[in-house]
Amino acid sequence: MLPIDEIRLNFNPASLALLNWVLAALMFGIALDTRVEDFRRVLKLPLAFGVGIAAQFLVLPLITFVLSIVLGVEPSIALGMILVACCPPGNVSNILTHQAGGNVALSVSMTAVSNALAIVLMPLNFAFWGHLHPTAAPLLKTIALSPLEMTLHIIAIIGIPFVLGIAIAHRWPAFTARVKRPVGIVSFLVLIGFIIGAIAGNWRFFIDYTGEVLLAVALHDALALATGYGCALLFRVPDYDRRAITFEVGIRNAGLGLVLVFSFFGGLGGMAVVAGVWGFWDIIAGLLLASLWARRPALTQTASSKATA
Repeated sequence: MLPIDEIRLNFNPASLALLNWVLAALMFGIALDTRVEDFRRVLKLPLAFGVGIAAQFLVLPLITFVLSIVLGVEPSIALGMILVACCPPGNVSNILTHQAGGNVALSVSMTAVSNALAIVLMPLNFAFWGHLHPTAAPLLKTIALSPLEMTLHIIAIIGIPFVLGIAIAHRWPAFTARVKRPVGIVSFLVLIGFIIGAIAGNWRFFIDYTGEVLLAVALHDALALATGYGCALLFRVPDYDRRAITFEVGIRNAGLGLVLVFSFFGGLGGMAVVAGVWGFWDIIAGLLLASLWARRPALTQTASSKATA
């Protein structure tokens, strides 16, 4: 069996192009459910919002960097962990927040802002931590990744659909109300189908190498959820808002990560397997946590929290 750093997963170029469109449709669906007021709403909860954004874009990549070194994972696995940590959250975090009895309005607002910020911060974060990593940096240099090219790609599949969706939602609210749910459901199901297809088409690799990444993914996901919760607890954010922040930080858009792995890294083994496994594991872990929280109401709902509802 070849080392995981030496394998390349296969994905049909035509299917990859279609996957980019599907991901753009998913972002468009998220944007249709976003309003300009969602960006204004975060001003009513500056502490919770600031803690959540800092935890996502500053603390989580740092913790991921340290974890990959402590675990001594292979370079491509470390790059996969860093890439996932740099991805923005998806609307799954909103669903889990609702199930957990958390502040859904805050979750939706943070998802909107995080996706907007990720257009610039995601490639910069990945390039910074990837090139700083003692074992992954040499591998990353052989790929000759261009942060500018990745940024342009992210703008195409996240930025443009996101702005277009918000504009349509603002201009034609009645039309948006009719189509946003089916667009979101269909694009999400198709994305899951593509991820399953990518795994099925490279089943032998996932069977052979999932064992190498499973512990890292499980620990990484647990730390991601703990990072959101811990940062919110440290700054005394109310439980109602803390639940939202936990899922905003702990749930990453691994589907986007998988697209980038095939688009820019040639299906590099460790990166692809990490993104593929993470895409399912974080939903399972998130559902378990949401189910536990659903059994008890949030301890406090401050006046400012209620104002976002």
